[in-house]
Amino acid sequence: MVLDGHRSKADFAITPVAKKLINVNPNTISWIGLILAFISGLLFYLSGEKNEWQWMLLAGAIVVLVSGYFDALDGKVAKLAGKASKKGDYLDHVFDRYADMFMIGGVAISTWCNPYIGMFALVGVLLTSYMGTQAQAVGAPRLYAGLLGRADRVVLSTLFPIILFISLCLGNTGYINFFDHVELSWLEIMMLWFAVIGNLTAIQRAIVTWRNMSKMEKE
Repeated sequence: MVLDGHRSKADFAITPVAKKLINVNPNTISWIGLILAFISGLLFYLSGEKNEWQWMLLAGAIVVLVSGYFDALDGKVAKLAGKASKKGDYLDHVFDRYADMFMIGGVAISTWCNPYIGMFALVGVLLTSYMGTQAQAVGAPRLYAGLLGRADRVVLSTLFPIILFISLCLGNTGYINFFDHVELSWLEIMMLWFAVIGNLTAIQRAIVTWRNMSKMEKE
């Protein structure tokens, strides 16, 4: 999944709202998105504490989606209002990293996930984002390309909790048995994807940046 390169296709759902919020400070919108990300992580964490709290999986998935929407909305409002700035861009990236940690961290420390899988998922996500921004920091073109971008993470963090919730509603345990030896919850499968594909994306971006820097040195 590489959805970051197709963000422009979501403009039809973002631009009309952005025009109505053109007088709102984009940083306020960013704060709302960050707070929603924290709430989603909290919901994912609590969803595994008691059986009667499993509805929080569905609630958390919805909040992730709304948080992602606000994350896209702040930049659009800034552009339409002529308030786009380097400070705003910097704040947006800082908030994105915290939002990632809140959402994915909530799953990582929940009963749905092995803590080691959670740790490697967090490393994969952080390195993916770091390699993208570090490319720009060293003077190479900024990178959004790769196997796992932030838009992909938002979609998967919405989809897998819903799948787990439906599985539980159907009377299943929410776990998948692999080869009769390994049992993984749907959220652990998602986190393994973040861990493996996230680190592969980081390596992919590092290679692309290295090549871009080599081209720049020759010019």
